[in-house]
Amino acid sequence: MAVERMPITPEVVTWARERLGYTLDALAVKRKDFKKIAEWESGESRPTYRQLEKLAKDLWLPVAVFFFPEPPDTPKIEETFRTLGSEQFDEIPPSIRKLLYKARAFQVGLSELNDGRNSAHNHIISDLKLDVAEELSIATRRVRDYIGIALEEQFKWNDDDEALKTWRSALFNVGVTVFKDAFKTDDYSGFSLYDYEFPIIYVNNSNAKARQIFTLFHELAHLLFHTSGVDNDSAFRYALPKEYSRIEMRCNAFAGAFLVPDDAFDRLLRPEADPESEARRLSRMFSVSREVILRKIRDRQIISPQEYSETIAAWRREARPSATGGGNYYRTKIAYLGEEYIELAFRRLEENMIDEEELADYLAVAPKNLDKLEDLVIGARS
Repeated sequence: MAVERMPITPEVVTWARERLGYTLDALAVKRKDFKKIAEWESGESRPTYRQLEKLAKDLWLPVAVFFFPEPPDTPKIEETFRTLGSEQFDEIPPSIRKLLYKARAFQVGLSELNDGRNSAHNHIISDLKLDVAEELSIATRRVRDYIGIALEEQFKWNDDDEALKTWRSALFNVGVTVFKDAFKTDDYSGFSLYDYEFPIIYVNNSNAKARQIFTLFHELAHLLFHTSGVDNDSAFRYALPKEYSRIEMRCNAFAGAFLVPDDAFDRLLRPEADPESEARRLSRMFSVSREVILRKIRDRQIISPQEYSETIAAWRREARPSATGGGNYYRTKIAYLGEEYIELAFRRLEENMIDEEELADYLAVAPKNLDKLEDLVIGARS
């Protein structure tokens, strides 16, 4: 019995592959089912439906797209990253590009769930904008006052986990939604997708909580410059153009100055103390990483650049990913999506704006898992 082959459009396959930055060879070796990808693109052969399903899943597209007569005329996601040139965007690996499109899907979902208008009472993106020429202490004070969390409150948090949850909720309250995922690479800490109504930040959940907090405010700075951003820890091979590099450095400086204001740092720093011990003490107080504090100690010439580099290298050698099991599926979903987004989606179900199938799509879960997810999020707050 002959296996049925799908009448896909070859040009759409090429567009879908290139959209995520895969080469023919890379996709051919990704799965044995894709070894004839070059023939599918040339029209010499066609995939089975099972192969097409796997291709659609790997390329983050609905199966139906491959039957279109031509590639969809949709805006390229790279157009929103005005601080990246085409050379830098080409360096972003397929795994991260897939997350960019996943994030875009959540962004569209936010718009649909809110009927096109951000429901936050205060909308930071419309009310504030950063300028590279503005004094950093003034800029960070403006943003902190707008978000409404004083340094005194920050000092009261018990640990990095509480700090991250509180900052995330505070950003949601000013119109910025934070999603998380396991990036499966140490080179990328997060990214942001700018949109006037529904800006989002996407954070690498594999990083330490303190690092995730820094990423939140690095990406918030990008959004306040009214651009999307990508936090690449290992830097791009091709140097950023001067004006783009200036914004990137400014975003880093903003995050550090926002989380650890210089006046408070200088007041609390004990210059005569051991720098490593001070970094640990102050990192716990400010709920940031030791590296953020040690960088400020270096900037005050309490330790040499060489001592700083050696200490950072030693800390990174110490850091080892903890060996954990698969974890709890529902807790992971809550961590990735955020309680506020999940509550919004369930609220729209209660208001009969969406049905259960649409709810499952917005939350990226199977319909059978909705009840348990609702119990954990909605039930815990009632």
